[in-house]
Amino acid sequence: MKEVNGVVFVSGMQARSEETRGRILQCAMTLFGRQGYDATGVAGICEAAAVSKGAFYHHFASKQAVFLNLLEEWLQTVEVDLTGALAEAPNVVDGLLGMAARTRGIFTAADGRLSIFLEFWAQARKDPEVWRRVIEPFRRYRELFAAVIQRGVAEGTFRPVDPVAAAQALVSLAVGVIMQGVFDPRGAEWDRVTQEAVGLFIEGIGKR
Repeated sequence: MKEVNGVVFVSGMQARSEETRGRILQCAMTLFGRQGYDATGVAGICEAAAVSKGAFYHHFASKQAVFLNLLEEWLQTVEVDLTGALAEAPNVVDGLLGMAARTRGIFTAADGRLSIFLEFWAQARKDPEVWRRVIEPFRRYRELFAAVIQRGVAEGTFRPVDPVAAAQALVSLAVGVIMQGVFDPRGAEWDRVTQEAVGLFIEGIGKR
């Protein structure tokens, strides 16, 4: 890869390498969702992705590294989307409603990752490193939402409430919707459910 006059050029070799890495991730995600983390091995991922074990280990140190990469890519996408909605809004209420409105895109981006959401949590119970990587984003979300609630109180939009408790309620709401989406994907329009739930939350702590 080189840069000329601000334009980045990617070599054919690098492009092929990135394509291989992406194929490994996509096939691993499919296998993790279909048969579970424990039942999926490096050999199966390599076969599905049509790559050698050498190519696999060139990109990833282990099966766990692939697993964590899938988790963190999704959570990073969610975090960028949520913070973007909040940053673009003129006030806290519009920010929270805008965040809820983006859940359709979040669910679409999650794609097969929703089917391995339970796998992430199952492995977190057994592996301290997976637990640490899973829990860190949720702690960041709580801090983000707590700051938003505090701003709403300062604006006079929200009643004086415990921002940490309110933030925890929002995170719990989000996780609950995801869990329902995993178990019953056709049970509701989950993005609409999220928007209605956030609306009720805003009404509940709104200044009366």
